Amino acid sequence: MGRVTGVRGSLALCLALLPSLPASACDVALLLAIDVSNSVDSAEYRLQVDGLADALTDPAIIDALVAGNSAISVVQWSGIDRQSVTLPWSRIATARDVAALSQSARLMPRAYTLSGTAPAEAILFSLANFGPVADCRRRVIDISGDGTPNIGADVASARQQAQRDGITINAIAIESMGLAITNFYARQVITRDGFVVTARRHRDYPRAIRAKILRELAKAIS
Repeated sequence: MGRVTGVRGSLALCLALLPSLPASACDVALLLAIDVSNSVDSAEYRLQVDGLADALTDPAIIDALVAGNSAISVVQWSGIDRQSVTLPWSRIATARDVAALSQSARLMPRAYTLSGTAPAEAILFSLANFGPVADCRRRVIDISGDGTPNIGADVASARQQAQRDGITINAIAIESMGLAITNFYARQVITRDGFVVTARRHRDYPRAIRAKILRELAKAIS
C-alpha cells in the first residue's frame, strides 16, 4: 500500500506541476441591437425576431459560431432612455448552445412600443455591455433599423467612441424605397472597418441578418 500511495502522490504532484491548458479563445462577440421604435409594427418586429432565430438554425452559422467559440447578446432599442439587454451574453461551445439561443431569440418579448429613434444612445448603451466578453478577439455591434434619428445625441460621436474602444459597428438598413437609410448608416453609423447590408422592407430582414452574420463570422472558419 505504501508503494501505491507513493505512486499516486507522485502522479498528483506531476499533474499539479503541468501548465494549465488555456480555455478555447473567443474569436468574436456579436451584440445584435434591434430597432423596436414606433416605425416598427408588431408584424415587422416578428419578422426581425424570427429572422434572427432562423439564422441561428443555419448550419453554416452554427459551424462558424462553434468554431470561433463566439458569444452573442441581443439589445432592443428605440428612444433616448429606451435600451434593454433582452438576451444576455451566451457563450457558444456546441451546436446545442446555438439551438438554445435560437429558441430564446424566438420567444423574446418586445421591450418597447410607441417610442422614438435614437441610434446614438443605442450605440453608447451597447458599448457599455462588452465587459463580460472582454476576452473576445473581435467585438462587434450589429445595429439594425428602418429610420434615421428623430431624437437623441450625435450619432457620429457615438461611432467615434466605438472606434476608440476598438469595437466594430456593422448595420442592416431596412429600406421601404431608395437608399436613404443605407446611406445614413454608411456615412454616420458604421466604423471604418464596418459594412452595411440593405434589406428591402422587413420581409427581407431574415436574408439580410443571415448574410451579415455569415460575413462577420467568416474569419472564424477561414
